Amino acid sequence: MPAKPVVLVVIDGLTPSMFEAAETPALRFLAEHGTYRRATSTFPSLTPVCLSAIATGAHPDVHEIPHLVWWHRGEERLVEYGSSFGAVRAAGVARSLRDTIIDLNARHLGRGAETVYEALEGAGLTTAAINITCYRGRHRHLATIPGVPAVNGPKRFFFYSLYESERTGAPLAVRNRSLGSIDAYAASVGRWLVTRDGFDLLVHYLPDYDFASHVAGPDVAHEALARSDAAVAALMDAAGGPDAFLERYAVVVCSDHGQSRVEQTARLEVADGLVTASNRAAMVYTHDPRGAAEQLDEEPSAGIVAFFEDDELVVRRDGDEDLALLDGVPDGRVRVEAALRNPNAGEVVVSAATGWEFVDLAGHHHLGGGSHGSLEAADSEVPMLTVGLDDPPASITGIKSLVVEHFGVGGAARAA
Repeated sequence: MPAKPVVLVVIDGLTPSMFEAAETPALRFLAEHGTYRRATSTFPSLTPVCLSAIATGAHPDVHEIPHLVWWHRGEERLVEYGSSFGAVRAAGVARSLRDTIIDLNARHLGRGAETVYEALEGAGLTTAAINITCYRGRHRHLATIPGVPAVNGPKRFFFYSLYESERTGAPLAVRNRSLGSIDAYAASVGRWLVTRDGFDLLVHYLPDYDFASHVAGPDVAHEALARSDAAVAALMDAAGGPDAFLERYAVVVCSDHGQSRVEQTARLEVADGLVTASNRAAMVYTHDPRGAAEQLDEEPSAGIVAFFEDDELVVRRDGDEDLALLDGVPDGRVRVEAALRNPNAGEVVVSAATGWEFVDLAGHHHLGGGSHGSLEAADSEVPMLTVGLDDPPASITGIKSLVVEHFGVGGAARAA
């Protein structure tokens, strides 16, 4: 009997506590019929890094996306994926848009990583993705706007109305994000795909909750979650209702990272080092990692600071130096070492202290709202639910292997 198609729902920034307390009907129905656990994100727990981990089944040492903002050593310039509109302007709008929309997949994503789309379509299956920023696949897609370069994505690919492999009649994605237009676009496209049973894997990415949570803070963006839930309910309705939906599809529901409340902000600076910072994580590009880390001993916004010395991991905080500082941090050593072994990362990685956020290139912050990126549990734990599949993985890096093994393809990250 052929394996059921899989729907992977990623609600950006949804915390485990918010998911566990949610009374929204679609998510409650799925939770009542599935197996749930709290799982761990990657580090830095920032959306481009996390979505790349979900798509490739690997941490940043393999997929090579290091942060929201980073220094491109080969081109000697900053890469800015969209920390804020002001940060995009500071880095150059045209360059930042190309980096985020096109080059993250075409040039920055590691050649030694294989996406779930590449793996499944290499085995003759059909994949679909809506709005997710890590989308590298085997099919070429032209943009809906003349002059925008073509990209390689899944066979059925829909990206913020800019790339659309088929005409679905969906409304414009970016017309009013604060009122949930992006999730509404995903709901419309998802409904169209389910009606046609047009995939073996659908990645249904819903980013509007994270947008609202940055403003309001973690665990209070109830209206945004209701809109995300409606986008999931649209898939169920297209299948003929919740029970019919689960008869046809296996399901994974997760987020990419958590969030924590921002109470204080800081501009992180290190003498003789280039700092790239955004949200609750930073990197320092320097010829003297120990010297840079020691400069941060008296910096209240810096939590765990890590670097390699003679290929051995060194962890500091407030002048103390001990690997035991990672005790209690979810998958702490694995995630820190993977972040540092990314060839695009700085020599020093910094996880913000509780309540602190690092301002971005434009000085933007989320004071009074929510943020993420650090090693702390609030930023790093995610809800993980599976329905009609094996038990939920302990990390977002386990989603790819769960899915491809469901189809009998095999789950290891390997060269594409």
